[in-house]
Amino acid sequence: MNWTAKLMKHRNESRIAVYFDRNADLIERIKQIEGARWSQQNTVWHIPDTIENRARFKLEPLANSMPSAEGIVQIEKFKQWLRSKRYSESTINTYSEALKSFLVFYREKPVSAINNEDVIIFNNDFILKRKLSASYQNQTVNAIKLFFMTVRGTKMDIDTIHRPKRAKLLPNVLSKEEIKLILDAHSNIKHKMMLSLIYSCGLRCGELLALKPIHIDSLRNIVLLKNAKGQKDRIVPLSPKILNMLREYYSIYKPKKYLFEGQVAGIPYDSRSLQQVLKQALHKAHLTKPATLHWLRHSYATHLLESGTDLRYIQELLGHNSSKTTEIYTHVSTKSIQQIKSPFDNL
Repeated sequence: MNWTAKLMKHRNESRIAVYFDRNADLIERIKQIEGARWSQQNTVWHIPDTIENRARFKLEPLANSMPSAEGIVQIEKFKQWLRSKRYSESTINTYSEALKSFLVFYREKPVSAINNEDVIIFNNDFILKRKLSASYQNQTVNAIKLFFMTVRGTKMDIDTIHRPKRAKLLPNVLSKEEIKLILDAHSNIKHKMMLSLIYSCGLRCGELLALKPIHIDSLRNIVLLKNAKGQKDRIVPLSPKILNMLREYYSIYKPKKYLFEGQVAGIPYDSRSLQQVLKQALHKAHLTKPATLHWLRHSYATHLLESGTDLRYIQELLGHNSSKTTEIYTHVSTKSIQQIKSPFDNL
């Protein structure tokens, strides 16, 4: 991430100042953090000084923020269990940090004595009082439940704990005209190829960067995605136009191991550099929307839906477990909405 953070005092309140080059995408992301504010006097964005936010920006933890010796052992056991179940390192870090904050809160209490009432108290007196984000609250409750169910072998009645309503945010979608401007912006074939493949196959950033030449099946016109999110393989159709572009790209770059490599052969292209590729394309295309790489995936799904593709197929192509996740695209598809005539037209 292209930003730095340090502690600051703002109106006698402990805050975390976040510094970064002016960038619409980063501004949008900082605004999503609960309690984020802009200081006109200090010309800096700042956020609440919490355990969650210190961990987010890799700052020194708050005082007395280590669990007891027993708690440390239990967290390590939890990590081992998660690894044995092949959870991703990202999920392991998220869950273990969430459990850590809970065990810090109860560092004076033996882990074996913690019960369901303690989880409710933690939710009210720690998470809600500090106005921590809804996603952090859900992650922490999920981590606590999984820890006690697996490592401790005891059951927590999570249904009695207040859960925040999940925000119903619509995915950001670009028009086909905007997508074309973005994909045509780069003359560098590697940059053009990466963005085009993300949109044409609805890939996540990590899925693109994990691709190897052997995953492109030119005879069947498909792309094989190995160990995608949730450790699930899936296949997506490959556009003949994309296949021709890939052949041209391959003849020029001749990648050694990964389809898209950085400066060092055999090492996958850096995800932050890929974000910059999109940022440059937006600038060249004179688009001011704070688009991210995931917007291309959202646009792929929405454009498929608008062209008449069945929602069940889109669910398979995106690798969604639940159809409810895919159904959100029906709310941003303009195919039916545009056919509705406004009563204003009849005035």
